Amino acid sequence: MSKPSWPESSLNSLCSRIGDGVHGTPRYVENSEYPFINGNNLKQGFIRIFPQTKKVNRSEFEKYFIEFDENTLFLSINGTLGSLAKYRGESVILGKSVAYIKCSKIDVDFLYYYLQLGHIQRQIWNVATGSTIKNLSLASIRNLRIPTPPAAEQKKIAAVLSALDAKIDCNNRINAQLEMMAKTLYDYWFVQFDFPDANGKPYKSAGGKMRYNVTLKREIPDGWEDRQLSQIANITMGQSPVGESLNDSEEGVEFFQGSTDFGWQFPTVRQYTTQPTRMAKSGDILLSVRAPVGDMNIAHLDCCIGRGLAALNSKDGFDGFLFYAMKYFKTIFDRRNSEGTTFGSITKDDLYSLPLAYPQNKLLTEYDKVVTKYNQMVFKRSMENQYLTQLRDWLLPMLMNGQVAVA
Repeated sequence: MSKPSWPESSLNSLCSRIGDGVHGTPRYVENSEYPFINGNNLKQGFIRIFPQTKKVNRSEFEKYFIEFDENTLFLSINGTLGSLAKYRGESVILGKSVAYIKCSKIDVDFLYYYLQLGHIQRQIWNVATGSTIKNLSLASIRNLRIPTPPAAEQKKIAAVLSALDAKIDCNNRINAQLEMMAKTLYDYWFVQFDFPDANGKPYKSAGGKMRYNVTLKREIPDGWEDRQLSQIANITMGQSPVGESLNDSEEGVEFFQGSTDFGWQFPTVRQYTTQPTRMAKSGDILLSVRAPVGDMNIAHLDCCIGRGLAALNSKDGFDGFLFYAMKYFKTIFDRRNSEGTTFGSITKDDLYSLPLAYPQNKLLTEYDKVVTKYNQMVFKRSMENQYLTQLRDWLLPMLMNGQVAVA
């Protein structure tokens, strides 16, 4: 089969409008239904709202309102370049780090996938300006050359890739439920202290002996101790390698800078380094120590970590307990963020000294038995997602350049 020759057009000619968000500073409020989003909110095709995401009131929303429809894409153009999200009816205000693309003569899903191609993402980075914080101009976006196969062909290509994404999303939703079950059990046993007592009854509710702990400033079950995080976990703080060592040509070891590399369960490999500094081991918890503080992934391979991350593993082998203990700390960070005390980062000393109530090994073993089953199911679906993602990313250029046709 001969490779089709599709005409190309500038992106600007295929869209009714390409613009960006607010260049000024709107007035923020603590409680509102109107989030003010930037490039960090664009994750894997969705707009993600975090506890630290700023919000505006209705009058500010109406002041900066831009009408979007289902044919609109959002693109990160400052700092974290190239991240994409589809508009799904959200009431949001865009910051200047987000561009919007209103498609009129091209299928929005086709464009969404085309802009994810490796050479397009590299082109976005190459034409961006700025030495420390990269910025992509609207002119550069408008001048992008886009192939324009027939409309029916665009829809067929997008449908194949969308089907893979739908399966990935389904797996993610199942995993989210499994994680919620494990987290609920953690809260029940280690926060509310209603783990099964010797008679199988909830310990605290059934009148189990409690004693006041001066360090934690609360009552904990008799026989439990207060520990600092560094006493139960091996912690490696990340350190970024020299810039000259970074590459995307797979030279050296995989490098993750921060939470911008995070996927649902495992980080996405974008860069490599030939001069690794601090390393994380496969299976380690990767913790974001810069905004948003507390986000987590699992290292699925030995890798170098930058200063935006820390790597943790349990000293006693209770990694399930440690993972959900860190999830619990995340809720504390989020709560403080929502109260207006924003954590831009957490220092090494602060991380090492995080306090928690630590039970006896017997209860930890029982918890890990249960959670291990959940984690195995999560891991299975996460690995399937990795395969599906690789298949999608392999098909993407093949479909886009016509090497593979959709029947």
